[in-house]
Amino acid sequence: MKKHSHDFVETYEGMAAFGLERKTDEEAVVYYLQKFSDDALIKALVQRMTDTELNELYLFINRMLRKHLSHAEYHTLFLKDQTHIQP
Repeated sequence: MKKHSHDFVETYEGMAAFGLERKTDEEAVVYYLQKFSDDALIKALVQRMTDTELNELYLFINRMLRKHLSHAEYHTLFLKDQTHIQP
């Protein structure tokens, strides 16, 4: 059974535009991130990224995870660790 899903990008019929209003902005970010993380695309991109770009992207993602997820949410939602018990 797969742990990860990218269903939104497969069914989204709205605009992938940014700056119109909050709901569309949120949908555009989800759409872009799911497109960005497509296996074939990200494999091609990471090979072309500089060490600095790789570091910046890694640090940005980690900063967002730490800022917006609790410890338990990080394990459940990001790591997909269903056995994690919060101390």
